[in-house]
Amino acid sequence: MKRIVFSLSLLLLFSIVMKAQVYNPVKWKTNVVKIFENEYELQAKAIIEPGWHLYSQNVSDGGPIPTHFSFENKREFNIHEGVKEEKGKTINDPVFKMQIKFFEKEATFRQRIKISALKVFKIKAEVEYMVCNDENCLPPTYDALEFTVNPFQSKAETVETDVAQSKNTILPDSVAITESKVVASASKEPAGKHVKQAVKKSESKENTKSLWTIFLLSFFSGFAALLTPCVFPMIPMTVSFFTKQSKTKSQGIRKAIFYGISIIAIYIFLGAVVTWAFGADSLNALSTNVWFNLIFFALLMVFAFSFLGAFEIMLPNAWANKVDTQADRGGIIGILFMALALAIVSFSCTGPIVGTLLVEAASRGGIAPFIGMFGFSLALALPFTLFAAFPGWLNSLPKSGGWLNSVKVVLGFLEMALAFKFLSNADLVLQLHWLERETFLAIWIGIFGTLALYLFGKIQLPHDSPLSHISVGRLGLGIIVLSFTIYLIPGVWGAPLKMISGFPPPLSYSEMPKGLDKGTESNEQAANLPEGAEYGPHNIIAFTDYEKGMAYAKKIGKPVMIDFTGHACVNCRKMEDNVWSDEQVLKILKGDLVLISLYVDDKRELPENERIISKLTGKKIKYIGQKWSEFQTLTYKTNAQPFYVLVDNNGKSLAEPSAYTPDVTEYLSWLKEGLNLNNF
Repeated sequence: MKRIVFSLSLLLLFSIVMKAQVYNPVKWKTNVVKIFENEYELQAKAIIEPGWHLYSQNVSDGGPIPTHFSFENKREFNIHEGVKEEKGKTINDPVFKMQIKFFEKEATFRQRIKISALKVFKIKAEVEYMVCNDENCLPPTYDALEFTVNPFQSKAETVETDVAQSKNTILPDSVAITESKVVASASKEPAGKHVKQAVKKSESKENTKSLWTIFLLSFFSGFAALLTPCVFPMIPMTVSFFTKQSKTKSQGIRKAIFYGISIIAIYIFLGAVVTWAFGADSLNALSTNVWFNLIFFALLMVFAFSFLGAFEIMLPNAWANKVDTQADRGGIIGILFMALALAIVSFSCTGPIVGTLLVEAASRGGIAPFIGMFGFSLALALPFTLFAAFPGWLNSLPKSGGWLNSVKVVLGFLEMALAFKFLSNADLVLQLHWLERETFLAIWIGIFGTLALYLFGKIQLPHDSPLSHISVGRLGLGIIVLSFTIYLIPGVWGAPLKMISGFPPPLSYSEMPKGLDKGTESNEQAANLPEGAEYGPHNIIAFTDYEKGMAYAKKIGKPVMIDFTGHACVNCRKMEDNVWSDEQVLKILKGDLVLISLYVDDKRELPENERIISKLTGKKIKYIGQKWSEFQTLTYKTNAQPFYVLVDNNGKSLAEPSAYTPDVTEYLSWLKEGLNLNNF
């Protein structure tokens, strides 16, 4: 009797621990609304925790798992059309290279029905969905919903379901692996704490890195704007004004400092207005909208041709005249309007740069627009303040001349190249294949090749001064541009071009997705693959079945890395592209272990004889991905991906599991310590 009680206690404790450690950031509430006499609307509202997003019902093949509703068949009602969803947010996902729609915070799905009987009845439904945040994607989850239809009740009846306490908190997976094998491969130490620490640490690093990138990009863009014909000639004029109009040197310096602060304040205010008017999240969605990308492409092309000398773009003269009138008032107000006058007069040179920076910064969200505008305006304001403090430095400035127009022309070529990135975004979203990778790179090769010829003095544009010789600096810049042009050429035939990763369309979006001669090579390699294996990222031999992978590891006497991943896992792709590609990491993955990649969102159906009852949901499983998800959850008490486990070929843990680790050195150290390779 004591043994029975003890066993039941352990089982109860195990169930409690499992429910406490499996995480689901979505809760569902149901509601029934009467539309007409016999027509009702079933509403399923998803309440999503901050930082997570739920995917739409409409996702193209090759993307994440879409949300899907299944309603039971009953005589009492008929389904009218399909499930309607809200507008949501649509982005051009950089990993899946496709337009993907998702929802944040909350989303309501609506299904119209027509009833055929005047009585109270319940409708049962099941929703399959997938959620991700910036660091992890959870496996597809199945939750039961229930709607109560009451024709005799005038008001809508709401039925709330707490999914966190439902059996369907986690994907209804199961494993066709014996219990002894699952237990044998379990980690000796709990993985949850390590995973949370790793995620939190990497998230902090990524946010800091992103803001620094925005700041530096904006700062150098500000210096580029400083060297344009619209801004550069104003430096000595403005500094001279402050020094001559001030009774003392210190007074002139104070005025110049306030002038610089005013410039910074104006541009930061611009960033605040844009963010307030649209919201960072809206700008992020807007930046992936087809029409926005087409409009921005056209706008940048107009700015590019303006920079190249085809025409001049200026704000209305009346604006500048009014601001100049206010600037003549003197004092602090006058200085503030002088700074505003600089922003207006220099618009034809700074406008394209500021616009591009705002879109890029706003797409990062948070305080990125403020950081971007601060970096840009700081670079723009510094010279005025410094030259006012040290007027003698003005003598070292190069004289205004043809070189200023050359700077403007170079910016014009860069704007043109950037414009085609926005056109490419629109083409990717619409999947028109008009601007495939080869075409995009050919255009860039043409743009930067022409820029190299211009810098070498072989081409002259309308506003260029006669050129008898080129300077050493111009020659050096020309060599850099020519080298970059040559670097682009192999990309037409399938080279990855990591230096510009993210700008051209992906390799898969091209006339030759596998490059030259890749098909023959893969056919020859496939003949030598072990049974059940395939070539994964970077041609690493990977097993997608746990038992087959472990059997092969025993056969050759090597340890194993279990890679819990997903086709729709963004950070899994980041790890494969940026960490696994490292020479030392790749050497270990190819030669020192057996890789078993278990895809928790694999939608292939299991054979009928392997569809056993899930220990987590009590339901019979259907898909291969469900099997691996339950294996991960039962064994390692987590359901997030990516998740890496090092075990020997008997399933014994060799190290604490690892999660998303974008730092190559840290990940390499984890591999070496787990495999005891530090002495090799």
